[in-house]
Amino acid sequence: MEAEAKDVAKYLDPKADVTFKKVFGEHKNLVMSLLNALLPLDEGKKIESIEYMTPEMVPETPLGKSTIVDVRCGETGGRKFIVEMQMEWFPDFRQRVLLNSAKAYVRQLPKGDNYQMLQPVYSLSLVNHTFEPELDGYYHYYHLVHDLRSDKVLDGLHLVFVELPKFKAKNFTEKKMQVLWLRFLTEIDPDGADEVSQDLLDNPQTGEALEIVRESGLNDAERAAYDGFWDRVSIEATKKAYMDRAFAERDAAMAERDAAVEMLRNDKLQTARNLKAMNLTDAQIAAATGLSAAEIGKLK
Repeated sequence: MEAEAKDVAKYLDPKADVTFKKVFGEHKNLVMSLLNALLPLDEGKKIESIEYMTPEMVPETPLGKSTIVDVRCGETGGRKFIVEMQMEWFPDFRQRVLLNSAKAYVRQLPKGDNYQMLQPVYSLSLVNHTFEPELDGYYHYYHLVHDLRSDKVLDGLHLVFVELPKFKAKNFTEKKMQVLWLRFLTEIDPDGADEVSQDLLDNPQTGEALEIVRESGLNDAERAAYDGFWDRVSIEATKKAYMDRAFAERDAAMAERDAAVEMLRNDKLQTARNLKAMNLTDAQIAAATGLSAAEIGKLK
């Protein structure tokens, strides 16, 4: 008698817009767990309650405008949080994050109010791309500190960027929830090549998130939106590759042209030196080479 085939649950990639927002944009306990795990918060300043804020319109960029997913939330009367899932890196992404964080900071304060009412803004950018190849770590934290005293901090904007491709779960005990959430974002195989780790299933937060991203949990409209998101990601990646290649070819052509111009100028200078050694006048050398009298006068 043949063994019964094991019924393996199929999970969709949590980095897509539909799944990411279903997990972190509709479940306060899960986004709160993610933020507490990944933001640089002191132990006594962990997030204990949260409310969702209305998403803002973000400025469009030539690349990546269709592959950014964001969730905005904050404590009641307290700190503000922006969570972004970015599939394709582009050069001005850091500036875009800084601009949106600064806007969220400024908009807390109606004209004439006390500046002491301003609360810190934390931005968490999860990037499915390696953008700091010269650095070993996957976690990058930017904030305002004194250039000589790192303990002197202006507590306003806190920007965290996570390079998901660099993440490798080597230590499952240190910062365990950070490890589990990053494994949730990086290990789910929508093609079903590998079964989901029991560690993720057993943890209450990641286990709940896995139930949310089950393929069977999406309706037809959500599944169509999910597929459409990956189509846009593919288009953006193709567009970026094309533009990168075009810029590289332009830069190579400009470098080749500059090298040719420099070689021609050096040839003229050498010809001028030879003519000068033959005791021709500066006017004769200028007529022969096209160099100016000032240029010829400097030759030795």
